[in-house]
Amino acid sequence: MSRDEVGAAVDGSPARLAATILVDARGWVLLQERDEHAPRSPNQWGLVGGHVEPGEDFEAAVHRELAEETGLRCAGLTLWFDGQIHRSGRTTPDHYQVWVARTDATDDDVVVGEGRRIVFVDPACLAELGVGDSAAYLLPRFLASPSYAAMTADAFGEHQRAWE
Repeated sequence: MSRDEVGAAVDGSPARLAATILVDARGWVLLQERDEHAPRSPNQWGLVGGHVEPGEDFEAAVHRELAEETGLRCAGLTLWFDGQIHRSGRTTPDHYQVWVARTDATDDDVVVGEGRRIVFVDPACLAELGVGDSAAYLLPRFLASPSYAAMTADAFGEHQRAWE
């Protein structure tokens, strides 16, 4: 199956995308600043993740994308979102799965494999960043979710290490 420049199938079927939101000990979220070469949301901030390859399931894709883009491996990812997102300029919505976890990883642990930089960002600063369509849709919902509340309930206490 061939794909257009943003990864949607040329036959009109939705793109399948797997993304990760990692939350550090401060409650900050891992985001990628995309560079000018990105086919989606160039020069904007977004989630770590990418396309699910043909024959690949979402869970395998999210682990692959996380490792490729950050060098991190995460054993504790759980599915938080599974749905469609309509992006501007597109008639077909994309199918997203977003997997989340708490982590002890820091910016120093991240090896940037794609984009301009990948860092943990204070949620209070998100309004100052230019975020892409999917991140603009997903991040406020995640930050208001019981999942994020549970991950940050003990933001300054002990917690299980979710990365290897």
